[in-house]
Amino acid sequence: MNDRCRSSDSLCPRAGRPGCSAADRPRPRSPHASREWVPLPTAILTGPPAAGSPSPLADDLRALGFQVVEADTPDAVAARLADVPAGDRVAVVDRRFRGHRHALRLALTDPRFDAAAVPGAMTTRPAARPALTRALAALPSARRPAADPAPATSAGTATATAAGAGNATGTAAAATATATPLSHGGALPLPAPRKGEADDVLPDALAAALAAAGEPPHRPELGVLVAEVPTDRAAAEAAVTAIAAVDEESVRLRSAVKARDGFFTTHCISPYSRYLARWCARRGLTPNQVTTASLLVALIAAGCAATGTRAGFAAAGVLLLASFVLDCTDGQLARYSLQYSTLGAWLDATFDRAKEYAYYAGLALGAARGGDDVWALALGAMVLQTCRHVVDFAFNEANHDATANTSPTAALSDKLDSVGWTVWVRRMIVLPIGERWALIAVLTAVSTPRVTFVVLLVGCALAACYTTAGRVLRSLTRRASRTDRAARALDDLADSGPLAEALTGVLRPLARRAPAFAAPAVAVLAAAGVTATAALAPHGSWYPVAAAALYVLTSAFAVALPLKGALDWLVPPMFRAGEYGTVLALAAVSGVNGALPAAFGLVAAVAYHHYDTVYRIRGGAGAPPRAVVRSAGGHEGRTLIVALAAAVAADRTGFTATLTVLAIAIALLVLTESIRFWVSSGAAAAVHDESGEPA
Repeated sequence: MNDRCRSSDSLCPRAGRPGCSAADRPRPRSPHASREWVPLPTAILTGPPAAGSPSPLADDLRALGFQVVEADTPDAVAARLADVPAGDRVAVVDRRFRGHRHALRLALTDPRFDAAAVPGAMTTRPAARPALTRALAALPSARRPAADPAPATSAGTATATAAGAGNATGTAAAATATATPLSHGGALPLPAPRKGEADDVLPDALAAALAAAGEPPHRPELGVLVAEVPTDRAAAEAAVTAIAAVDEESVRLRSAVKARDGFFTTHCISPYSRYLARWCARRGLTPNQVTTASLLVALIAAGCAATGTRAGFAAAGVLLLASFVLDCTDGQLARYSLQYSTLGAWLDATFDRAKEYAYYAGLALGAARGGDDVWALALGAMVLQTCRHVVDFAFNEANHDATANTSPTAALSDKLDSVGWTVWVRRMIVLPIGERWALIAVLTAVSTPRVTFVVLLVGCALAACYTTAGRVLRSLTRRASRTDRAARALDDLADSGPLAEALTGVLRPLARRAPAFAAPAVAVLAAAGVTATAALAPHGSWYPVAAAALYVLTSAFAVALPLKGALDWLVPPMFRAGEYGTVLALAAVSGVNGALPAAFGLVAAVAYHHYDTVYRIRGGAGAPPRAVVRSAGGHEGRTLIVALAAAVAADRTGFTATLTVLAIAIALLVLTESIRFWVSSGAAAAVHDESGEPA
């Protein structure tokens, strides 16, 4: 059997030993893996062989899913590397490495990084393989690690320093090479003597060469975990003592929890959900499967809310909290087992929005069964929440790589972070997803949908005012230069269509003569004007059409120049408020049966398109194709179409039918292209949201 493949009946080489769980064993990638061979990554063990009994290092590498090959010299490593297919991950590990298995897992299996390293071990994904080959070929022969054991000249260990490099430290001592029984999965052989220099360890030398070539490998935060290359018996014994002193599983569980999260999530969910994540890992479940389960539970909760009964509302609240527990579990499972993926990050973020907005619809349907029409409140909650998110995304993209990115407001925030209780208060004020879902669940169970939406709208409005005001103050007091990349990201988030594109060239000379704050000021006035006109004009009036036409002109003016101003990040969220607010106002004013549910569907379809754009930009893939954006009409085109429909098709069915058709057309367009893109992104670098930004 080809040792580069595995089948479903493959067993962990350490099966039956303490600490070896199903989560550590190679697993099939499909239900039919018993008949399908799956390629394995390769780990090349190199360096002087350790004296004494066999080391458990090879077993640890196999338990992490690697096939293990041996290569005593750098030339042999180069030959082994050439034999590994170009599309496979490869790791180079020194035989004398001593440390926790999870330290190796963090360094060698994280799919988010093209190259990663800890002292004594390094890995590269296919994208960094050419750089590794060049580094190995360019390694000076005088500095190549010795193939045979040589007398030791110093003692100590190669450990991760503050700069993240592996350095040998210690005092001179004689080295012996006799094996001594030590507790690390059995007898631990002592390392062969070494020179005591960083370039005595081939993986460290290669990692340093990659860094010198401008492609520094990722250095995972190990905390109390051990990863080192001992240089003599005393160092080996000290390493084993340090390994035994750490509860590796406890560290792994703690690291599964996001470092920055909301109060409710941190104190009420994560202390328990991380154990559920471990349970899932040991049974071979993937984060994507848990994410899908969370979506299904939320949809069932929405269905319970739609019954309109008190029992249904109570069950909906309980199920919504259960869905949130699973929502936390999927990310913790990804961190626990390092099962990050581009598709998984998109599913997690997209399903969060789908769950929440489907639940809003369920509440509105349930209220309608009881004779209370709250569709306007449900749509208002969706509009407000989406605009809040766009504020977050636009501000972060505008300042992601800005130079001289400091301000007195940011300095004050950093000082407040040193006062523990203020951190939690400020995180709760912004009403992140944990607090928000807990609020919705409790209110659903004990009150009515109308009360739930009113409280939610008030809370989200206060949170939006707090966060937006703080970011405006930061922007006004921050002396930063925005990059071309940030300007492109804001332009993509603006979602301008063919009408705005046709007018920007005409309006660009006028925009150049306008003050620096003209773009955000015009966007704010345009959004407020078109929304207010739609809300105040009588149904069937042509005033909203005139306001929408003016909105097309002003939105084109706002994006006529690159968005590099201090407050230009306000332009995309103002466009979202203008478009969504106009749809909401026209549907509410119409009084036509079914108009508000149809408007809810239209805004949901468009919001999906906008969230999809955000997640593509975050993943480094750029915005959706311009053909898709143009076909969807752009925000200004859709606003004009809805205004025209409200004036022309003002009868009892025409307006609702127009909104429904538009919603279906946009949903089919953006969903088809989006799903195609994300499903085909398997070869892209994996991403995972660790920003801690409130969702």
